[in-house]
Amino acid sequence: MPQARKANLDAAKKILTAHLENKGLRKTPERFAILEEIYTREDHFDVDELYISMKNKKYRVSRATVYNTLDVLVDCDLVTKHQFGRNLAQYEKSYGFKQHDHLICTECHKVMEFCDPRIQSIQNMVGEMLHFNVVHHSLIFYGSCTRSNCENKKDIPEEEAMGQETED
Repeated sequence: MPQARKANLDAAKKILTAHLENKGLRKTPERFAILEEIYTREDHFDVDELYISMKNKKYRVSRATVYNTLDVLVDCDLVTKHQFGRNLAQYEKSYGFKQHDHLICTECHKVMEFCDPRIQSIQNMVGEMLHFNVVHHSLIFYGSCTRSNCENKKDIPEEEAMGQETED
């Protein structure tokens, strides 16, 4: 594990420990195993993906434990929960990672991340103009990706794909 990723995981474990102690919750090995699994991932994931990943690595965790632990991790800002338009919540690690925004293909449901410093400038400007302390934002663009290997891309006539008009 790269040094920066290990440092983030170690800090996240300390934050989780303090949060559990503060809330009077048990510090179980399963909670820390789930945290570690999340912080070794590079993608967005849903509960079932995380649960299956944990089971495949022979962890003895229930689906309920995964759900409950994710709620705790969201509560202490170690994980961010997203609702990307489908009835399926997706999550991603958040401690030590820069603010970013998302593009979502409405056909293949691929989630892509991007970061543009102009968005932060807009956030700061709007906050100043409206006398509002913005502490977080979420920006999601929905559309169709133009990748040729988009898994759920609807078949379109070759002429349209090439930008040519068809005659009737």
